[in-house]
Amino acid sequence: MRSDVLIVGAGPTGLVLALWLTKLGVNVHIIDKTSEPGTTSRALAVQARTLELYRQLDLADAVVSRGHKVPAVNLWVKGERAAHVVFDTVGSDLTPYPFLNIFPQDEHERLLIERLEQLGVTVQRQTELASFSDNGEHIVAQLRGVDGRETSWDASYIAGCDGARSLVREIIGTRFPGGTYRQVFYVADIEASGPSLDGEFHIDLDEADFLAVFPLAGQGRARLIGTVRDERAYHAETLTFEDVSHRAIEHLKVTVAKVHWFSTYRVHHRVTEHFREGRAFLLGDAAHIHSPAGGQGMNTGIGDAINLAWKLAAVLAGHAPDSLLDSYEAERIVFARRLVATTDRVFSFATADGNIANLVRTRLAPVLIPAVARFEATREFLFRTVSQITLNYRGGPLSDGASGTIHGGDRLPWVVAGDEDNFAGLSTMYWQVHVYGAASAELAAWCTAHGLPLHVFDWRREHETAGFVRDALYLLRPDTYLALVDSSGAPEVLARYFATRDIRLSPR
Repeated sequence: MRSDVLIVGAGPTGLVLALWLTKLGVNVHIIDKTSEPGTTSRALAVQARTLELYRQLDLADAVVSRGHKVPAVNLWVKGERAAHVVFDTVGSDLTPYPFLNIFPQDEHERLLIERLEQLGVTVQRQTELASFSDNGEHIVAQLRGVDGRETSWDASYIAGCDGARSLVREIIGTRFPGGTYRQVFYVADIEASGPSLDGEFHIDLDEADFLAVFPLAGQGRARLIGTVRDERAYHAETLTFEDVSHRAIEHLKVTVAKVHWFSTYRVHHRVTEHFREGRAFLLGDAAHIHSPAGGQGMNTGIGDAINLAWKLAAVLAGHAPDSLLDSYEAERIVFARRLVATTDRVFSFATADGNIANLVRTRLAPVLIPAVARFEATREFLFRTVSQITLNYRGGPLSDGASGTIHGGDRLPWVVAGDEDNFAGLSTMYWQVHVYGAASAELAAWCTAHGLPLHVFDWRREHETAGFVRDALYLLRPDTYLALVDSSGAPEVLARYFATRDIRLSPR
């Protein structure tokens, strides 16, 4: 009863980790205490950066085709549409996915499970982690089945993808500082009609309680997400849709025909102090939780999984030292802390009390947001931020060099020039080198000798616009972030990069 990696939790984070590791030849075992995949969900948004990474798993097209592209956001005040901001074309020169894609988490999980089963891996359900110990050489876990019996499972590493109440986090003893929003959130999946059921995103700015309508695929389908914080918040467990529906009906003119699902919950804003302890790792909600503002949570957990997967695979294959795994926490914890702080500020603005806050929301925001959004630079900044394509690991332990505006640690800028798409070769999930212009014979020979793929792109104006420097060397990690940027293009720089980190390229 053994695997290279034991994954606890079969939500999107655990499933993506299992998929990525399996694709890289790592033996995984994934467990979940539920009897079946979820049939309801809170997470909806799949951001552009996640879709880019999903290309490596051949998943992006399926997620986009089954989801819903959101073309615009609408701000409502006093029962009227006060602002309409179109963003479906924002980012069209930045990413192959210049839109917000709505794909509910339950459907998302089923797609991931289907792909994982095609690779011969099945989630062991009705099985929970009872305990585990780390003896320095491997993990010994006790798994409890539905009948209460416990079995031992050995693994080289354990990944805690087991949510906000993570037992893995509890066992390794890392704190989870933060707080809890005083508001109670509710979510309702509905069939309805009305002007806010037009396939776009709608937000009501009237009151300090948050309310939004998220479109779902299919005519008249939507999800309402809102908050309550008056005396009703003290009886969250007894709230019904009828207790909260009047605001949606009156303010956003929603005519509800059917409620498929309604639930209430509280939201925390927390980041664990450590993402790694010995042979145990924390990912997703086990490591960080925050308000749903911006649709970042599920995407961040998926980003955790992809960051960790290629590093685990390299260490398990003997191509890198265990110290490579320290870079997981170093890279992901900085982003998690910044994300929690940002979403907290946005949510606090949307739900602030008082006359001044109401004035800003109902009078100033509907005027200022569309005015500012007219500027292309503003729209691009907002898109880059929400889509996570600005996420970078600059200054991290695996990031070296800079040339022009591009630094080691950056996401590889996307460029289509003529019939060449520089993202086309990223599905290999392996180290590779890009040169835009001409590569020296010495560099080509070094890459060939070390089994390192080299992609040379004819120099075009589009490359210069994206920030590339002609003939510079760009070393990509298996997760398509830039590890090294060097303007000389000399192979000695590559050799030094791998040698200083004791990373050995595998035969290809």
